[in-house]
Amino acid sequence: MFAIYVLIPIVQSIWISFHEWDGLGDKAWIGLGNYIELLDDDTFYTSLKNNFLWLVLYLLAIPGGLAVALFLNQNVMGIRLYKSLFFFPFVISQVVVGLMFTWFYAPDFGLFSALIEKLTGQQIAILADERFVTYGIIVAGLWPQTAYCMILYLTGLNNINPEQVEAARMDGAKGLKLLWHVILPQLAPASFIALVVTVIGSLRSFDLVSIMTAGGPYGSSQILSYFMYEQALSEYGYRMGYGAAIAVVLFLIMMVFITLFIVRMLSQERNS
Repeated sequence: MFAIYVLIPIVQSIWISFHEWDGLGDKAWIGLGNYIELLDDDTFYTSLKNNFLWLVLYLLAIPGGLAVALFLNQNVMGIRLYKSLFFFPFVISQVVVGLMFTWFYAPDFGLFSALIEKLTGQQIAILADERFVTYGIIVAGLWPQTAYCMILYLTGLNNINPEQVEAARMDGAKGLKLLWHVILPQLAPASFIALVVTVIGSLRSFDLVSIMTAGGPYGSSQILSYFMYEQALSEYGYRMGYGAAIAVVLFLIMMVFITLFIVRMLSQERNS
């Protein structure tokens, strides 16, 4: 099953990337032609830059999720309700998240736009401004991703050794010292999983860009996954070979991070 649904499609995508193909007719071998064309494509470099921004800023979900988890890790009345409310963004569809933030940023009636207008005296169309559009979409993505990291850390906090925490408190550790030297080391497995899913999620973000801007304005919010879809499966010409080349580049970028994560995981297992 893994070979049929994962390995073989990967090999086929790499093979298709060396061809000019519309998805229906005969393939025409062009070698590295698609990759050479990518190097001269300004949209490709815009997509790479935006993917880098996604990667860097998306990592804010990890400390954000940790902060919320520490806040919710209390035995007080109604805490389960608060946990459910904080987890709610991860349960709903990315399409719904995209639509909600599109309305949130809307210049005419959006809450964010109204707030900015009160503070600065003028409206800012976040999703129509090339300077801010990518940051606006990333904020929308951080909302559910922070909720997911929160759940990972809440699970990790439930498995913390209370004896170590109590011993540290008896030795005078409290606040940030207790968090840094006692709690965070025990949350290392949760942090590792949160880092892996956040990095992969940042590189394969597609839904929000598709719903909120479709890569606009003027291609300024393009990322590799949407650029691949646009070239291979949209009205731009069904260039399956060119889309496959973009997919291969994205796959190689992901493989770099996945390899680093696997090496780190194997090293930790050997040390333990």
